Amino acid sequence: MTKKVAVARVDKHGEHFEILVDPDAALELKMGKQLGIDKVLIHEEVYKDAKKGLRASEQALKKAFGTTDVRKIAELIIREGEIPLTAEQRRKLVDDKKRQIVEWITRNCIDIRTKTPVPPQRVENAMEQARVSIDPFKSVEEQINGILKDLQKILPIKVATARIMLSVQSTYVQKVRGLVTKMAKVVNERYRSDGSWEATVELPAGLQDVLIARVNDVTHGDADVKIVEVVY
Repeated sequence: MTKKVAVARVDKHGEHFEILVDPDAALELKMGKQLGIDKVLIHEEVYKDAKKGLRASEQALKKAFGTTDVRKIAELIIREGEIPLTAEQRRKLVDDKKRQIVEWITRNCIDIRTKTPVPPQRVENAMEQARVSIDPFKSVEEQINGILKDLQKILPIKVATARIMLSVQSTYVQKVRGLVTKMAKVVNERYRSDGSWEATVELPAGLQDVLIARVNDVTHGDADVKIVEVVY
């Protein structure tokens, strides 16, 4: 049986990089499965154009990835870049992510008029009507705020909102702030003279435990995180 081969690619620091991969194994790795890169990578080579056999220079690799280790670079390309999907693979991934999003909304939102949860079928219908775009590779937490904005143009829904105060030491500010701004709205913030960061953020109450857990994970528990209030 002929081994399946596909091209995974990424653009980074103004350069284009490609690797040859097993498409099924690459998808599994991108979706978070613990898989050795040997099962994914067809050739231990990074190209700027795989079809033409043009290899990427060591200088370009070092500039873009900080290393010339092909195996490490290949994993980064798969996780951060684009891998080819069949129509059936994409449909299944989108359907799975859509189901997760609908579950989140029915669990965390109420109909403003009736003060009751919104039925799943009603949420699905509204998502189709609003032509909601779903990224199968992004978590529900990363997408939900944008999706809710689209749905609120059609459905009279409201999400319980949590307000959280954060205080983070300078060592972790960049990572934590990047994480927080993807999941929450920063209401106010300030940097202290020692480089540490204080902020008050708002986000759907259903995400508060996720945010707190991720902040604690990034800072190894060395962060002050307090839930100020939850508004329904």
